[in-house]
Amino acid sequence: MTEYPHLLSPLKVGTTELRNRVVMGSMHNGLEDKVADIPKQAAFFAERAAGGVGLIVTGGYAPEWQGWVKPFAGGMRTRKDAMHHREITAAVHEHGAKIVMQILHTGRYSYQPFSISASAIKAPINPFKPKAMSDKRIQKTIKAFARSAWLAQKAGYDGVEIMGSEGYLINQFLAERTNKRTDRWGGSPENRRRLPLEIVKATRKLVGPDFILQYRISLLELVEGGQTWDDTVALAKELEAAGVDIFNTGIGWHEARVPTIITQVPRGAWIDSTSALKPHVSVPVIASNRINTPELAEQILVNGHADAVSMARPFLADSEFVNKAATGRADEINICIACNQACLDHAFKNQKVSCLVNPRAGRETELILTPTRSKKKVAVVGAGPAGLSAAVSAAERGLDVALFEKSSEIGGQFRLAMQVPGKEDFKDSVRYFGRRLEVLGVDVRLNTVADPAALAGFDEVIIATGVEPRMPSIPGIDHPKAVSYADVLDGKVVPGKKVAVIGAGGIGVDISVFLTHEEETLDEWKAHWGVGDPAIDEGGLTEKKPRNPAREVWLLQRKTSRIGKGLGKTSGWAHMAHLKQDGVHQITGASYDLIDDAGLHITITSKDGEVTKQVLDVDHVVICAGQESVRGLYDDLVAADKAEGLHLIGGADVAAELDAKRAIKQGTETAAAL
Repeated sequence: MTEYPHLLSPLKVGTTELRNRVVMGSMHNGLEDKVADIPKQAAFFAERAAGGVGLIVTGGYAPEWQGWVKPFAGGMRTRKDAMHHREITAAVHEHGAKIVMQILHTGRYSYQPFSISASAIKAPINPFKPKAMSDKRIQKTIKAFARSAWLAQKAGYDGVEIMGSEGYLINQFLAERTNKRTDRWGGSPENRRRLPLEIVKATRKLVGPDFILQYRISLLELVEGGQTWDDTVALAKELEAAGVDIFNTGIGWHEARVPTIITQVPRGAWIDSTSALKPHVSVPVIASNRINTPELAEQILVNGHADAVSMARPFLADSEFVNKAATGRADEINICIACNQACLDHAFKNQKVSCLVNPRAGRETELILTPTRSKKKVAVVGAGPAGLSAAVSAAERGLDVALFEKSSEIGGQFRLAMQVPGKEDFKDSVRYFGRRLEVLGVDVRLNTVADPAALAGFDEVIIATGVEPRMPSIPGIDHPKAVSYADVLDGKVVPGKKVAVIGAGGIGVDISVFLTHEEETLDEWKAHWGVGDPAIDEGGLTEKKPRNPAREVWLLQRKTSRIGKGLGKTSGWAHMAHLKQDGVHQITGASYDLIDDAGLHITITSKDGEVTKQVLDVDHVVICAGQESVRGLYDDLVAADKAEGLHLIGGADVAAELDAKRAIKQGTETAAAL
């Protein structure tokens, strides 16, 4: 018996049976573009197949060079491409999973000057303006899609996913926003959906009946000029008749100004869109986006909202997701926290994709936790992200590990992060590490301050003592109104109704969200972002409902540059939009003169040199002015000539802006090298 009988039951897709209803959704990992990376790609997918997933969807491969993501990006265009991919498909099939290749034509999103689209309309997120496709060019593209699918079949894939959402080429033909044509490929909804229908018909004719045709359909576009719900339903019905075996859910365009997958998006936020489509088609429908636990996935199926569940980033976080769920070890799953820091942020910066909570993702052939018979005793001091990753990774190798933590709980800075609204998922990382320590038998010593004497007898000592908030030299910094961000997040201080926040980095932004946030339901969250009913609101957009912030907040920084400039590429804009919705006052070019009973005295210097003075009448001043490394123990050990076998990691090593990605990666790499 299993706790997830629906999720783990087989599913018939066309003439193919999947061993369960778990789909590993498409995501670019930066290994698609070079033949030399094929072995790494094969290892990446093989580890997920061995982990029990039913169906894997690859990252997108272009059917023609005009549809590249970027110049010389990955494609499936030649027999040689197909032969190279046999290594990938064989690796997956060896472990009993099925795999489909996504065919992705980026259209006007292609980052190169020769892009093409339905109309010559530049995307707001791309500097290159596309060329409008001629009828002849469209016919060539249809044939390119079909040939790409045929080549994928020759490569050993079980099917293809035709990418018809997220604002890529097919979506660009479907929406009035980007299709201004007056010929047979534009104008009426029937004409606008001609392209995907012709692609599916041509593909099915070329690959035959026993090859999975999965179509990722845009159910909620979240852009002005998007499709109506009636258009979407009509498209789905016609695509099914044309040969589609299964529909995958697509939410939002890349240019949409509504977050769809980052951590502040509530779990399962878009299930209603998939559920709304399901009654209109007879083939299976896959739910997608912000689903990261087997419990939620099972509930979606139990409630009849979908026939399968797609999870992409959760398989970066834990390749053994399905196996753990199937064997009663769901509490050992390393949950995706939707931070985007090592996955999408990397992808959009043309870097290799990995995972903040699992730095082995994408590095399966490089970062290997080799089992050892060594009897080495390893001490890890500090149970924050760096220390936890080091302790767990070392124990997984079979080393004898003791973990010292001065406080009564593990987690370090993650315990503060999970207090921030929209970052509650961080608690799952703390839970995961705690459970792994228990399963692996690590000697966890809480409420214990490690000193050189306590560390005597260990062969390796890893110092991960973290950071402490830096308190700047501001006159009045000792005034009761001045408090650290750590004291606010852990509840030691409850700020008043008017608050100034000094420091506008990632922590300052998080604190501002924390201070202004009011609890909200999923419906209220959607209303605040202007998400409407696509059956009523074209593209699923409606007027935003104002927020009611809990406090009035001033967010200040010394630099005159735009606040939020250093935030994550794919999530920073949403955090800044949240602050705007909450009415947070943003002040740049500020110097801090005094904190006293009157509040915070500041001098503001504008970019053009104009100087003004101001007193902010606030109840509290929250200091988010960076961190300082806590490395006294390390320095003591070095001074005592005990540097052999000594390692310094995480914030204790570098106290820049808090960087859990670096800390966890460093902890894992250190353990792997012992």
